[in-house]
Formats: sequence, C-alpha cells, structure tokens
Amino acid sequence: MNPRTALTATSLAALTTVLVLTIRYDGYSADPGGLFWWYAACWVLFAGALLAMRRVPSSHVLPLLVAGAIAVTVTGLVAPPRTSTDSYRYAWDGRVQSAGVSPYDHAPQDPELVRLRDSWLFPTGAACTGPDRARIPHPGPVRHCTRLNRPAVHTIYPPVAEAYFLTVDQLSPEGALHKPLQIGSGLISLGVTGAVLLILRRRGTDLRRAAYWAWCPVVPIEAVNNAHVDVLGALLAVIGLGLVAVLPDRRSAGGLLLGAAVATKLMPAVVLPGALSGVRRVRDAAVVLLPAAAFTALAYFPYVLLSDGSVFGYLGGYVEEEGYDDPADGPRYALLRLVLPDSWALPVVLVVMAGVSLYVMWRGDPHRPWSGALLVTGWSFALLTPGYPWYALLLVALVALDGRWEWLGVALAGPAVYVLGRVFDHREPTAAIAYGLAALLVLAAAAGRRRRGTGTRQPEDVSIQTSGPGSPPPARNASRPT
Repeated sequence: MNPRTALTATSLAALTTVLVLTIRYDGYSADPGGLFWWYAACWVLFAGALLAMRRVPSSHVLPLLVAGAIAVTVTGLVAPPRTSTDSYRYAWDGRVQSAGVSPYDHAPQDPELVRLRDSWLFPTGAACTGPDRARIPHPGPVRHCTRLNRPAVHTIYPPVAEAYFLTVDQLSPEGALHKPLQIGSGLISLGVTGAVLLILRRRGTDLRRAAYWAWCPVVPIEAVNNAHVDVLGALLAVIGLGLVAVLPDRRSAGGLLLGAAVATKLMPAVVLPGALSGVRRVRDAAVVLLPAAAFTALAYFPYVLLSDGSVFGYLGGYVEEEGYDDPADGPRYALLRLVLPDSWALPVVLVVMAGVSLYVMWRGDPHRPWSGALLVTGWSFALLTPGYPWYALLLVALVALDGRWEWLGVALAGPAVYVLGRVFDHREPTAAIAYGLAALLVLAAAAGRRRRGTGTRQPEDVSIQTSGPGSPPPARNASRPT
C-alpha cells in the first residue's frame, strides 16, 4: 500500500475508534467537561486525517473517502442517543400519524393519546429516574414520565420532517426503539456524501473536499447517533444547490428541492440567497423562488386539512424560549452583545444579514451557489450564536461543497456551547468565546488569502490539495465572495 494512503487509513482508524469511545461515553449530564475532551480528540484526529489525505494519490481518493464515510457513519450506531432527546419526539410523531392523528393537534401528555403510550417512550415508577425524563401528570401514587422533551407542547417540526417520521415508523419492526431513526439518518448522511461527490466530480473539483462532510465528527454524533432530522434538510439543500449550479435548465427543480429543505427544518432558507447568486433579472429569481415557495406551501396543505390546530405548533413558543426575540435571555447574539446594547442585537443582525445576502446575490458566482450560501449561513451562525451543535450540519455540508475549511470552526463552536455551557453553568460567556474564536479564524483565513493575492481565488485554492498525478483541473469560474 502507498505509504501516504496507509497513513490516511491509519488516521481514519484512529478517528473511528475515538468516535466509538466518545459516543459510548454517557457523560453529557454526569461529566460534560470530560465529554468535551473526547469531542476535542475527535476533532484533532479529524484534522489529522484531512492533512494526511492531502498527499494521497488521486486513484486512492474515492475508495478512501467512501470507506471512511461508511466507517465514520457506523460509529453513530453504537449507542442510544447520548446528548439529545429530539429523536424520541420524532418517533412519537411518527407513531401518532400512523394512528391517524395529526401530530399538530395534541401535546404528548394529552390524555387523548394515552392509548399510544408504551414503556419505552413513557416509563413509569423506578424507570423515571434520570436527567432525560420529563414528568407528566397522572393520577395515583405511581410516577409517570416521558423521554420526550417539552411534553406539554405541540410539535414544532415542518411537514416534510413529519412525513419522514411517518415513513420511518411505518417501516420499523415492532419494538425497534431508536435504531430505525439512527439507521435512516445514517443512510441520509451517506446520501449527502454521495451528492457532494457527484457535484464535485461534475464540476471537475478535487474529490478530497467531500471529506469535510464525510469524516466530520458532527455527522456521526448529531446526524446519526442523535438522529437529528437536520441531516435530511442538508441533503435536500445540497441536491437543490447542485441542480441550480450544475444543470441550469433544472433550476426550477433545484428550487423545488430547496423548498423541500425549508419544509424539513426551516433553517435551510438561509441558502436561498446563495441559490440566487449573480441573478440580475426578476424572472430568473422567480424560477427558483416560486417552486421553493410553492413546495413549502403545498407540503403544509395536507396537514392543514387534517389538523384542528395550527400547523406551526410550538414554533412561536420555541423562538421565545430560545431567546431570539429577547436577547437578554440566554446566549443568543453573544458577540454583538459584547459591544452593543441588548435591544440593538436583533435589528443589527437583520441589517447585517440583509447586506450579506444582497452582496451574495449581486456579486456571487451563479455556477457556485454554495459559496454564497456558505457565506450567509456562516455569518448568520456567528451572529446568532446558536447553542445546538446539530444546526451546524447544514454548514458542514456547504463547507464540503465550497472548500473553505475555516468555517468548520463555527461548527465546532456549537458543541462547545452545548457541552461546556453545562460545565460553567453560564452559556453566554461560553458562546462569546467559542463563536468569537471561530469568527477570528474565518477573518484570519480571509486576510491570509488577500495577502497572498487570492482574494478572488479559484475554487481549488482552499480545498485539500493533491500532489499526485491525475488530479482534476480547477473549474473556471467568475470571482465569488470571500
């Protein structure tokens, strides 16, 4: 075996081994500090594998990428969900729909749905001990609880996500518990790897870039082990952007898939300015935006007909609970609040992101819409400072398409806030430090390129470079935002 290939394979073996140990370590409640050190070890090994991949002969790149993607993905299956209970709500929403009930009509603790409860999602008695059990009202001396978070509120998930939960429930054997959702998310995450590889190959771009997604620790931890539906939104967004860029006559189909991504988790709406990169005419924008809006609306329509209550569920309450409308409550806008009054944070975010979006739409490269999408998504994260690491799945997928590795620092900031915030019991300072360091990394990388005269670089300038023969030539494109 080529020594460079052997080194990369060894690095991947070390990464997968530590990922298994990390995911099996149930330290989120008992030892969050120790858990974060495991996370840090995974990221260091991830960086080492990327560096080793730089000099692998081009004929070995694809086999290594695929084998590594499968190995890294499978590590997420070695334990039940460790740091999030969201997948239990997914399983419940699927079960409710299979029973012919709209998931938007009842909260999990409502008595109308008692017949659907089981001992897995709704333990009783001694099984109610543990930090991931929420007590629910029940007459009698025996304690009743649930694994679901926020059991007193209606679901928040959009219709494509709900359709996915229903599909998984219908395909799951009886008593399968958490594994079907983990396996489904694992397959979707491998689908993202495949979609990224297809787009890169079609563009003539170095396939090594796909490793940014395929081997990233966020993927097995959040997409597979915790089974977050965000991975489905990332897949639909990647394919949608690929259709917009690679097949110009399929821009409307790309718009449909982007609408499906928005109807999965709402957050993928931040990639829409990127999809409009370089668009000068209203009708060209409409080719993407109208199918996206139509799909989102039509996806909600069946649930509107089937539901007695609002299909937006707990969305408004979630926004309030997470402090997006009240900056003084929680770690949101942590960087802006270092220099601005709390009341200014949200208006400044809106103005800045509107400016970034307009810049992307005016100056962006229409052949590389993911570049502008990454710029908008990355800065929205840096300014909003979200504390949930699974939100970064979309960001990591865009990094794999675009190659600007420095944005992975933002993806690492989420786990830092989520885990270390429990150690210090103050999430706001943790968010300011983590996202501040991530923003400095992005700015330093951009400044470094400008000093080297690559401010309007060609796509390969920031990808994982190859020195072997047979490397694909860089794609020829117009300048794009940095």
